Amino acid sequence: MSNRDSQKKSSRRLHALAVFGVFAFCFLAVCVTGAPRSAGSRTVFTSGAEGYHTFRIPSIIRAANGDLLAFCEGRKNNGSDRGDIDIVLKRSTDGGLTWGALAVIWDDGENTCGNPCPVVDASTGGIQLLLTHNIGTDSEKVINAGTGKGSRTVWIMRSRDHGATWSAAEEITGTTKAKNWRWYATGPGVGIQIKDGPHAGRLVAPCDHSYPDGSEAGYAYGSHAIYSDDHGKTWRLGAPIQPKVNECQVAELFDGKGTLLMDMRSYHKRSRRAQCFSGDGGATWSEITFAADLVEPVCQASILRWETGKGSDRNLLLFSNPANAARRVNLTIKASADNGRTWPRALIINEGPSAYSCLVDLGDDRAGCLYENGEKNPYARITFVTFSKADLIK
Repeated sequence: MSNRDSQKKSSRRLHALAVFGVFAFCFLAVCVTGAPRSAGSRTVFTSGAEGYHTFRIPSIIRAANGDLLAFCEGRKNNGSDRGDIDIVLKRSTDGGLTWGALAVIWDDGENTCGNPCPVVDASTGGIQLLLTHNIGTDSEKVINAGTGKGSRTVWIMRSRDHGATWSAAEEITGTTKAKNWRWYATGPGVGIQIKDGPHAGRLVAPCDHSYPDGSEAGYAYGSHAIYSDDHGKTWRLGAPIQPKVNECQVAELFDGKGTLLMDMRSYHKRSRRAQCFSGDGGATWSEITFAADLVEPVCQASILRWETGKGSDRNLLLFSNPANAARRVNLTIKASADNGRTWPRALIINEGPSAYSCLVDLGDDRAGCLYENGEKNPYARITFVTFSKADLIK
Protein backbone atom coordinates (compact mmCIF):
# COMPACT_ATOMS: atom_id res chain seq x y z
CA MET A 1 0.00 0.00 0.00
CA SER A 2 1.34 3.44 -0.98
CA ASN A 3 1.74 6.29 1.49
CA ARG A 4 -1.02 8.18 -0.36
CA ASP A 5 -3.43 5.19 -0.07
CA SER A 6 -2.52 4.83 3.58
CA GLN A 7 -3.21 8.53 4.20
CA LYS A 8 -6.60 8.28 2.43
CA LYS A 9 -7.59 5.23 4.49
CA SER A 10 -6.50 6.97 7.69
CA SER A 11 -8.49 10.07 6.70
CA ARG A 12 -11.63 7.99 6.07
CA ARG A 13 -11.16 6.27 9.44
CA LEU A 14 -10.87 9.62 11.26
CA HIS A 15 -13.93 10.95 9.43
CA ALA A 16 -15.94 7.89 10.44
CA LEU A 17 -14.87 8.27 14.06
CA ALA A 18 -15.84 11.94 14.02
CA VAL A 19 -19.29 11.15 12.59
CA PHE A 20 -19.77 8.41 15.18
CA GLY A 21 -18.72 10.82 17.93
CA VAL A 22 -21.27 13.41 16.85
CA PHE A 23 -23.97 10.74 16.62
CA ALA A 24 -23.11 9.39 20.07
CA PHE A 25 -23.17 12.88 21.58
CA CYS A 26 -26.57 13.62 20.02
CA PHE A 27 -27.95 10.26 21.18
CA LEU A 28 -26.87 10.94 24.77
CA ALA A 29 -28.22 14.47 24.63
CA VAL A 30 -31.64 13.15 23.62
CA CYS A 31 -31.81 10.18 25.98
CA VAL A 32 -30.20 11.52 29.15
CA THR A 33 -31.99 14.41 30.83
CA GLY A 34 -29.56 16.39 32.94
CA ALA A 35 -29.89 19.45 35.15
CA PRO A 36 -32.52 22.05 34.22
CA ARG A 37 -31.50 24.44 31.46
CA SER A 38 -33.50 27.36 32.82
CA ALA A 39 -31.60 28.11 36.03
CA GLY A 40 -28.79 26.97 38.27
CA SER A 41 -29.28 25.68 41.79
CA ARG A 42 -28.82 27.56 45.05
CA THR A 43 -27.83 26.07 48.41
CA VAL A 44 -30.32 27.29 51.01
CA PHE A 45 -29.29 25.33 54.15
CA THR A 46 -25.87 23.73 54.78
CA SER A 47 -25.54 21.14 57.53
CA GLY A 48 -22.92 22.09 60.11
CA ALA A 49 -23.49 25.82 59.56
CA GLU A 50 -25.48 28.54 61.35
CA GLY A 51 -25.42 26.73 64.70
CA TYR A 52 -27.00 23.45 63.53
CA HIS A 53 -25.54 19.98 63.06
CA THR A 54 -28.02 19.04 60.32
CA PHE A 55 -30.86 20.59 58.35
CA ARG A 56 -33.61 18.23 57.24
CA ILE A 57 -37.26 17.96 56.13
CA PRO A 58 -37.57 20.74 53.52
CA SER A 59 -40.81 22.55 52.81
CA ILE A 60 -41.43 25.52 50.52
CA ILE A 61 -44.37 27.76 49.61
CA ARG A 62 -44.94 30.88 47.55
CA ALA A 63 -46.57 33.49 49.78
CA ALA A 64 -49.39 35.70 48.51
CA ASN A 65 -46.91 38.57 47.96
CA GLY A 66 -44.71 36.34 45.75
CA ASP A 67 -41.95 35.69 48.28
CA LEU A 68 -40.64 32.14 48.63
CA LEU A 69 -40.52 30.74 52.17
CA ALA A 70 -38.24 27.74 52.74
CA PHE A 71 -38.83 25.86 56.02
CA CYS A 72 -36.97 22.93 57.52
CA GLU A 73 -35.89 21.32 60.78
CA GLY A 74 -32.71 22.69 62.34
CA ARG A 75 -31.24 19.76 64.27
CA LYS A 76 -28.89 21.02 66.97
CA ASN A 77 -26.98 18.01 68.28
CA ASN A 78 -27.01 15.35 65.56
CA GLY A 79 -28.85 14.25 62.46
CA SER A 80 -31.41 12.00 64.14
CA ASP A 81 -35.17 12.58 64.31
CA ARG A 82 -35.15 13.24 68.05
CA GLY A 83 -33.45 15.72 70.37
CA ASP A 84 -33.12 19.49 70.24
CA ILE A 85 -34.82 20.37 66.94
CA ASP A 86 -36.08 23.83 65.91
CA ILE A 87 -38.24 25.01 63.04
CA VAL A 88 -36.26 27.45 60.88
CA LEU A 89 -37.09 29.61 57.87
CA LYS A 90 -35.35 31.47 55.05
CA ARG A 91 -36.94 33.89 52.56
CA SER A 92 -36.28 34.73 48.93
CA THR A 93 -37.71 37.86 47.31
CA ASP A 94 -36.26 37.18 43.84
CA GLY A 95 -37.64 33.80 42.87
CA GLY A 96 -34.98 31.75 44.65
CA LEU A 97 -31.84 33.42 43.24
CA THR A 98 -30.81 34.65 46.70
CA TRP A 99 -31.92 33.76 50.22
CA GLY A 100 -32.05 35.89 53.37
CA ALA A 101 -30.86 35.19 56.88
CA LEU A 102 -31.99 32.17 58.87
CA ALA A 103 -34.89 32.83 61.24
CA VAL A 104 -35.82 30.46 64.08
CA ILE A 105 -39.61 30.49 64.35
CA TRP A 106 -40.15 27.71 66.93
CA ASP A 107 -37.63 26.67 69.57
CA ASP A 108 -38.73 24.67 72.61
CA GLY A 109 -35.36 24.16 74.27
CA GLU A 110 -34.16 20.56 74.08
CA ASN A 111 -37.47 19.25 72.78
CA THR A 112 -38.38 18.31 69.20
CA CYS A 113 -40.32 20.79 67.05
CA GLY A 114 -40.75 19.16 63.67
CA ASN A 115 -42.42 18.45 60.35
CA PRO A 116 -43.25 21.92 58.98
CA CYS A 117 -46.29 21.72 56.69
CA PRO A 118 -47.47 25.19 55.58
CA VAL A 119 -50.52 26.04 53.49
CA VAL A 120 -51.40 29.41 51.95
CA ASP A 121 -55.02 30.59 52.07
CA ALA A 122 -55.55 32.36 48.73
CA SER A 123 -58.68 34.15 49.95
CA THR A 124 -56.98 35.81 52.94
CA GLY A 125 -53.27 35.66 52.10
CA GLY A 126 -52.67 34.09 55.51
CA ILE A 127 -50.34 31.14 56.10
CA GLN A 128 -51.20 28.20 58.34
CA LEU A 129 -48.15 26.22 59.49
CA LEU A 130 -48.94 22.73 60.78
CA LEU A 131 -46.29 21.16 63.05
CA THR A 132 -45.57 18.34 65.48
CA HIS A 133 -43.85 18.20 68.87
CA ASN A 134 -42.48 15.66 71.30
CA ILE A 135 -40.17 15.48 74.32
CA GLY A 136 -36.62 15.56 73.00
CA THR A 137 -35.49 12.37 74.71
CA ASP A 138 -38.34 10.33 73.21
CA SER A 139 -37.50 8.52 69.97
CA GLU A 140 -40.02 7.33 67.38
CA LYS A 141 -39.37 3.77 68.62
CA VAL A 142 -40.39 4.43 72.24
CA ILE A 143 -43.34 6.59 71.18
CA ASN A 144 -44.58 3.73 68.98
CA ALA A 145 -44.08 1.30 71.87
CA GLY A 146 -45.99 3.61 74.22
CA THR A 147 -43.05 3.68 76.65
CA GLY A 148 -41.90 7.25 76.16
CA LYS A 149 -42.21 10.14 78.58
CA GLY A 150 -44.84 11.64 76.32
CA SER A 151 -46.41 11.23 72.91
CA ARG A 152 -46.42 13.07 69.61
CA THR A 153 -48.66 16.16 69.56
CA VAL A 154 -50.05 18.38 66.76
CA TRP A 155 -49.59 22.16 66.65
CA ILE A 156 -50.23 25.19 64.45
CA MET A 157 -48.67 28.61 63.94
CA ARG A 158 -50.15 31.41 61.80
CA SER A 159 -48.85 34.38 59.85
CA ARG A 160 -50.83 37.30 58.45
CA ASP A 161 -47.84 39.14 56.95
CA HIS A 162 -46.41 36.60 54.48
CA GLY A 163 -44.23 34.91 57.10
CA ALA A 164 -42.57 38.02 58.55
CA THR A 165 -44.05 37.29 62.00
CA TRP A 166 -45.74 34.24 63.49
CA SER A 167 -48.25 33.57 66.22
CA ALA A 168 -47.28 31.45 69.21
CA ALA A 169 -47.60 27.71 68.63
CA GLU A 170 -51.08 26.42 69.52
CA GLU A 171 -51.82 22.77 70.21
CA ILE A 172 -54.63 21.19 68.16
CA THR A 173 -54.05 17.52 69.02
CA GLY A 174 -57.55 17.06 70.42
CA THR A 175 -59.29 17.51 67.07
CA THR A 176 -56.62 16.08 64.75
CA LYS A 177 -55.32 12.86 66.35
CA ALA A 178 -57.18 9.66 67.26
CA LYS A 179 -56.79 8.65 70.90
CA ASN A 180 -55.03 5.34 70.19
CA TRP A 181 -52.51 6.81 67.72
CA ARG A 182 -48.93 7.21 68.89
CA TRP A 183 -46.52 8.55 66.28
CA TYR A 184 -47.75 11.48 64.17
CA ALA A 185 -46.29 13.68 61.46
CA THR A 186 -47.68 16.62 59.53
CA GLY A 187 -46.59 16.43 55.89
CA PRO A 188 -43.67 16.48 55.44
CA GLY A 189 -44.09 19.02 52.69
CA VAL A 190 -47.07 21.34 52.22
CA GLY A 191 -50.83 21.50 52.45
CA ILE A 192 -53.23 22.71 49.76
CA GLN A 193 -56.40 24.75 49.31
CA ILE A 194 -59.12 23.12 47.19
CA LYS A 195 -60.03 25.21 44.13
CA ASP A 196 -63.06 23.45 42.62
CA GLY A 197 -66.12 21.47 43.64
CA PRO A 198 -68.33 21.51 46.74
CA HIS A 199 -65.37 21.92 49.12
CA ALA A 200 -63.68 24.80 47.30
CA GLY A 201 -61.74 26.95 49.77
CA ARG A 202 -61.06 24.10 52.18
CA LEU A 203 -57.52 23.87 53.56
CA VAL A 204 -56.14 20.31 53.58
CA ALA A 205 -52.94 19.13 55.27
CA PRO A 206 -51.62 15.59 54.61
CA CYS A 207 -50.41 13.72 57.71
CA ASP A 208 -49.37 10.27 58.92
CA HIS A 209 -49.68 8.28 62.12
CA SER A 210 -49.00 4.95 63.81
CA TYR A 211 -51.61 2.75 65.44
CA PRO A 212 -51.62 -0.51 67.44
CA ASP A 213 -52.33 -3.51 65.19
CA GLY A 214 -51.63 -6.67 67.21
CA SER A 215 -48.57 -7.58 65.13
CA GLU A 216 -45.19 -8.64 66.51
CA ALA A 217 -43.99 -5.04 66.24
CA GLY A 218 -47.15 -3.91 68.01
CA TYR A 219 -47.98 -1.10 65.61
CA ALA A 220 -48.34 -0.16 61.94
CA TYR A 221 -48.34 3.10 59.96
CA GLY A 222 -51.13 4.91 58.16
CA SER A 223 -51.84 8.20 56.42
CA HIS A 224 -54.70 10.70 56.75
CA ALA A 225 -55.65 14.32 56.17
CA ILE A 226 -56.76 17.10 58.46
CA TYR A 227 -58.82 19.96 57.06
CA SER A 228 -60.29 23.37 57.85
CA ASP A 229 -63.36 25.13 56.44
CA ASP A 230 -62.89 28.34 58.45
CA HIS A 231 -59.53 29.60 57.15
CA GLY A 232 -57.50 27.60 59.66
CA LYS A 233 -59.28 28.60 62.87
CA THR A 234 -60.34 25.02 63.56
CA TRP A 235 -59.20 21.68 62.13
CA ARG A 236 -60.96 18.33 61.71
CA LEU A 237 -59.62 14.80 61.26
CA GLY A 238 -60.37 12.77 58.14
CA ALA A 239 -60.63 8.99 57.90
CA PRO A 240 -57.39 7.00 58.14
CA ILE A 241 -55.72 5.32 55.15
CA GLN A 242 -54.28 1.98 56.26
CA PRO A 243 -52.16 -0.17 56.31
CA LYS A 244 -48.45 0.17 55.46
CA VAL A 245 -48.42 3.77 54.27
CA ASN A 246 -46.77 6.77 55.87
CA GLU A 247 -45.47 10.22 54.86
CA CYS A 248 -47.73 11.70 52.20
CA GLN A 249 -48.59 14.65 50.00
CA VAL A 250 -51.92 15.65 48.46
CA ALA A 251 -52.86 17.30 45.16
CA GLU A 252 -56.15 18.33 43.58
CA LEU A 253 -56.84 16.78 40.18
CA PHE A 254 -57.83 18.77 37.09
CA ASP A 255 -61.37 17.39 36.91
CA GLY A 256 -63.31 20.46 38.07
CA LYS A 257 -64.82 18.42 40.91
CA GLY A 258 -62.18 18.95 43.60
CA THR A 259 -61.08 15.31 43.58
CA LEU A 260 -57.96 14.79 45.70
CA LEU A 261 -55.05 12.43 45.08
CA MET A 262 -53.07 11.29 48.13
CA ASP A 263 -49.57 10.05 47.24
CA MET A 264 -47.89 8.02 50.01
CA ARG A 265 -44.65 6.41 51.12
CA SER A 266 -45.29 2.67 51.04
CA TYR A 267 -44.18 -0.34 53.07
CA HIS A 268 -45.88 -2.87 50.77
CA LYS A 269 -42.50 -3.96 49.32
CA ARG A 270 -43.47 -3.05 45.75
CA SER A 271 -40.93 -0.22 45.29
CA ARG A 272 -43.82 1.93 44.07
CA ARG A 273 -45.74 4.86 45.49
CA ALA A 274 -49.10 4.10 47.10
CA GLN A 275 -52.08 6.28 46.15
CA CYS A 276 -55.76 6.78 46.89
CA PHE A 277 -58.47 9.32 46.06
CA SER A 278 -61.08 11.43 47.83
CA GLY A 279 -64.26 12.89 46.40
CA ASP A 280 -65.32 14.60 49.63
CA GLY A 281 -62.42 16.94 50.31
CA GLY A 282 -60.24 14.54 52.30
CA ALA A 283 -62.90 13.29 54.74
CA THR A 284 -62.78 9.73 53.31
CA TRP A 285 -60.52 7.89 50.87
CA SER A 286 -60.65 5.10 48.32
CA GLU A 287 -58.77 1.82 48.57
CA ILE A 288 -54.98 1.94 48.19
CA THR A 289 -53.53 1.47 44.69
CA PHE A 290 -49.96 1.64 43.38
CA ALA A 291 -48.47 3.98 40.77
CA ALA A 292 -46.58 1.82 38.26
CA ASP A 293 -44.51 4.76 36.95
CA LEU A 294 -43.47 6.14 40.35
CA VAL A 295 -40.53 4.09 41.64
CA GLU A 296 -39.41 4.70 45.23
CA PRO A 297 -36.83 3.36 47.73
CA VAL A 298 -39.26 3.97 50.68
CA CYS A 299 -38.87 7.71 51.12
CA GLN A 300 -40.84 10.94 51.27
CA ALA A 301 -41.90 12.53 47.96
CA SER A 302 -43.68 15.65 46.69
CA ILE A 303 -46.62 16.13 44.33
CA LEU A 304 -47.92 19.42 42.93
CA ARG A 305 -50.84 20.66 40.84
CA TRP A 306 -49.25 23.00 38.27
CA GLU A 307 -51.28 25.35 36.10
CA THR A 308 -48.98 27.10 33.64
CA GLY A 309 -51.72 28.71 31.55
CA LYS A 310 -49.85 28.13 28.29
CA GLY A 311 -50.06 25.51 25.55
CA SER A 312 -51.90 22.22 25.24
CA ASP A 313 -50.13 20.87 28.33
CA ARG A 314 -51.15 23.82 30.50
CA ASN A 315 -52.32 21.56 33.35
CA LEU A 316 -49.73 19.19 34.78
CA LEU A 317 -49.19 17.21 37.93
CA LEU A 318 -45.57 17.29 39.03
CA PHE A 319 -43.89 14.66 41.20
CA SER A 320 -40.42 14.54 42.77
CA ASN A 321 -38.54 11.84 44.67
CA PRO A 322 -35.33 9.77 44.60
CA ALA A 323 -36.33 7.60 41.64
CA ASN A 324 -34.55 4.39 42.59
CA ALA A 325 -36.01 1.16 43.90
CA ALA A 326 -33.32 0.59 46.53
CA ARG A 327 -31.38 3.75 47.39
CA ARG A 328 -31.96 7.43 48.05
CA VAL A 329 -30.31 8.70 44.88
CA ASN A 330 -31.37 10.14 41.52
CA LEU A 331 -33.71 12.98 42.55
CA THR A 332 -36.10 13.18 39.60
CA ILE A 333 -39.06 15.36 38.65
CA LYS A 334 -41.83 13.74 36.61
CA ALA A 335 -44.84 15.29 34.88
CA SER A 336 -48.30 13.93 34.11
CA ALA A 337 -50.84 15.50 31.74
CA ASP A 338 -53.57 12.93 32.51
CA ASN A 339 -54.22 13.41 36.24
CA GLY A 340 -51.49 11.01 37.30
CA ARG A 341 -52.46 7.99 35.21
CA THR A 342 -49.12 8.10 33.39
CA TRP A 343 -45.86 9.97 34.01
CA PRO A 344 -44.00 9.97 30.66
CA ARG A 345 -41.86 13.08 31.19
CA ALA A 346 -38.86 13.11 33.52
CA LEU A 347 -36.12 15.54 34.50
CA ILE A 348 -33.17 14.36 36.61
CA ILE A 349 -32.18 17.04 39.11
CA ASN A 350 -29.45 15.24 41.02
CA GLU A 351 -28.02 11.81 40.16
CA GLY A 352 -26.19 11.42 43.48
CA PRO A 353 -27.43 10.99 47.06
CA SER A 354 -30.76 12.79 47.53
CA ALA A 355 -33.81 12.29 49.73
CA TYR A 356 -36.76 14.48 50.80
CA SER A 357 -38.07 17.18 48.45
CA CYS A 358 -40.81 19.78 48.07
CA LEU A 359 -42.18 21.30 44.85
CA VAL A 360 -43.50 24.86 44.47
CA ASP A 361 -45.37 26.73 41.72
CA LEU A 362 -43.51 29.95 40.90
CA GLY A 363 -46.49 31.61 39.29
CA ASP A 364 -45.62 31.39 35.57
CA ASP A 365 -44.28 28.57 33.41
CA ARG A 366 -41.61 27.83 36.02
CA ALA A 367 -41.64 25.71 39.14
CA GLY A 368 -39.08 24.97 41.82
CA CYS A 369 -37.87 22.09 43.97
CA LEU A 370 -36.30 22.31 47.43
CA TYR A 371 -34.49 19.04 48.14
CA GLU A 372 -31.97 17.25 50.36
CA ASN A 373 -28.69 16.17 48.76
CA GLY A 374 -24.94 15.68 49.21
CA GLU A 375 -21.86 13.97 47.81
CA LYS A 376 -21.56 11.10 50.31
CA ASN A 377 -25.00 11.19 51.96
CA PRO A 378 -28.29 12.96 51.15
CA TYR A 379 -28.28 15.21 54.21
CA ALA A 380 -25.30 17.51 53.62
CA ARG A 381 -27.40 20.39 52.32
CA ILE A 382 -30.83 21.55 51.18
CA THR A 383 -30.80 23.00 47.67
CA PHE A 384 -33.33 24.96 45.61
CA VAL A 385 -33.54 24.57 41.84
CA THR A 386 -35.96 26.04 39.30
CA PHE A 387 -37.09 24.58 35.99
CA SER A 388 -39.47 25.51 33.19
CA LYS A 389 -42.15 23.64 31.31
CA ALA A 390 -39.72 23.45 28.40
CA ASP A 391 -37.42 21.33 30.57
CA LEU A 392 -40.22 18.74 30.90
CA ILE A 393 -42.11 19.05 27.62
CA LYS A 394 -39.73 17.85 24.90
